[in-house]
Amino acid sequence: MNYVQHLLEVCHGLWKAITDELRSLGRPGPRLIDEFECVLSVLLAIVFAHALGAQYVGWAAFSGYAVLRARLSESFMRGTFRIVGTVAGALVALVLAPLIADKPFMLALALAVIGAATLYFALVSRRSHAWLFTGLTFCMILIEGMKDPGNSVLPFAQSRVVEILAGTFACILVSALSNLTVRRALRRDQLTIKPAAPAQAPALWHKGAALHAMQAGLALVLIPFIWRWTGFSSLSQSSVTIMAVMLLPVATLEASALHPVTSRILMRFVGCAAGGILAIAVLLSSHHSPLLMTLALCAAVVIGRHVENGNPATSYIGIQFALAFLVVLVPDNYMNAAPSLVSPASSAYCLVLWFLSRSC
Repeated sequence: MNYVQHLLEVCHGLWKAITDELRSLGRPGPRLIDEFECVLSVLLAIVFAHALGAQYVGWAAFSGYAVLRARLSESFMRGTFRIVGTVAGALVALVLAPLIADKPFMLALALAVIGAATLYFALVSRRSHAWLFTGLTFCMILIEGMKDPGNSVLPFAQSRVVEILAGTFACILVSALSNLTVRRALRRDQLTIKPAAPAQAPALWHKGAALHAMQAGLALVLIPFIWRWTGFSSLSQSSVTIMAVMLLPVATLEASALHPVTSRILMRFVGCAAGGILAIAVLLSSHHSPLLMTLALCAAVVIGRHVENGNPATSYIGIQFALAFLVVLVPDNYMNAAPSLVSPASSAYCLVLWFLSRSC
């Protein structure tokens, strides 16, 4: 009962923090510049994704959102790790999928081992982004192959790489142009701030991180059997949720009041639900008008980025809000948009698995 009461208090605190952040929306400054950069990056990613024939344009749009950072060097490194991880995960999945896609136990074992191993190194390595996307891409492709073992997963893997390339290239292009123009002028008008010293990477072996990664592996191992029991068609998003919510700073793994995984799942659920519901409302009210949907997309990206760049306690909600809105509103093209609430559902699934693992 105390836990439920504490959870309600946390929800109330999140609501207050978000409403406080939204009051400063549109205020001039570096934060607003970053928000407009995000809008340009997302729009350009959509253009590139269509030009390259990406299968899921919404994921390319989110890559354009997620990779962007204030400094070009940060955007470039983040994008590079994202591409390297995606390609590595796709190659491993392409090798294993024909061998185990029709064997549930072998498939579950591969998901657990590769997923847990990549998550562990994402927790303890400086190249966290590369390791995370290796695991994410591997799990998504293998689960896609599970649904139809007779067909090759190559088209899906190719699309994942194209989506990442389109979003990353758009982001780096916008970041480069901004750093050569707007941000250069902004830096001249501001005092030079000495950058913080880089955080020391954790040791290669960390018992808490290993146990944490094993919990993620336990959740991943159940996906093939859940699919066979329920027939859900989009369980690849469950693997994304599991990997994403379990990626936490190692120092937070020993928290006691509200476990950081529970808090992260709660914020993912809130952000995805809000973004998904808003996107569905736009789809129903705009009658698939490209102009209205594009304007709504721009507004949602600004809101998501504004919340992300604000209070650290609620920044993850902003990321998930933007993710859900973009994936729901911009899947392939404006005329064939199909609402989906997979992310909230898979968040609940991951939460149940976490409670089971904690009780073992």
